Amino acid sequence: MQHNIKIFSGLSNLELSKKICSSVGVELSNLEISRFKDGEISIFVNENVKNSHCFIIQSLCSPVNDNLMELLISIDAIKRSHASRITAVIPYMGYSRQERRCKEGDPISARLVSKMISFSGADDVILLDLHADQIEGFFDIPVLHVSSFENFANDIKDIRGFNSEDFVVVAPDVGAAKKTRAFSKLLGCNMAIIDKNRSKANCSEVMNIIGDVSSKNVILIDDIIDTAGTISNAAKSLVEIAGAKDVYIYATHAVCSGPAFERLSSSYIKQVVFSDSIPISPCSNIRVVSISNILSEKIKTLM
Repeated sequence: MQHNIKIFSGLSNLELSKKICSSVGVELSNLEISRFKDGEISIFVNENVKNSHCFIIQSLCSPVNDNLMELLISIDAIKRSHASRITAVIPYMGYSRQERRCKEGDPISARLVSKMISFSGADDVILLDLHADQIEGFFDIPVLHVSSFENFANDIKDIRGFNSEDFVVVAPDVGAAKKTRAFSKLLGCNMAIIDKNRSKANCSEVMNIIGDVSSKNVILIDDIIDTAGTISNAAKSLVEIAGAKDVYIYATHAVCSGPAFERLSSSYIKQVVFSDSIPISPCSNIRVVSISNILSEKIKTLM
């Protein structure tokens, strides 16, 4: 293990950064972040980072554009302070749902953001549960893509009375089938798939449920929950149409815009579990499972 290691944090997720530092066994380094009168972001590296391997932790959650610029400027400031290597640790990557063109005139924003991070001076990047695996190829630097699945699987196994035969893992759409199959194998459960029609962003309709969930406890697994319209409709259909018993939702990134929390409090949903890739406070039927152990272990492999 190298001794010239520095871990910095942006303002988007300080609590997670502190947990990671505690696990790694280093103090959080001093990065002064402020704003000029016109709103421009000001960064000052208040540490000697010469010849150090520096990690900068920043989730690109709301306010996405501010947090993105904060990350880019921080990387540039650390690079210009003569760090030997910079690793960007991005627990949640904003713009990741814009990874392809759906119609003429659309940008590929995920590619643009990836190029910006690469160009800013980062030498490599750690990402957690990307919305689409092809985003790895948008970067011009090495990408370490890690998953929260093992933490989630261990949490599910702690559910009182857990028996793999009584649970079914459900993919919220056909596109998530591959990841859901991998997760179901971790638990030793059967899986099912929801076939849905998405007419526009944040609006979808359940068309069919492929697989048997009757009288089973259902685990809906997803990478992002935004307005929670899709996932709450899925939970309702699983219970009312397919005869599922209890519905548990596990999702890595709690974007949770607009009516999300109201929808997640639905009687069809027994419990929602998020990671802390985005700051969120536990409430009613919502719990948080930290991914600090996953990210800290990955950081240790690079030290």
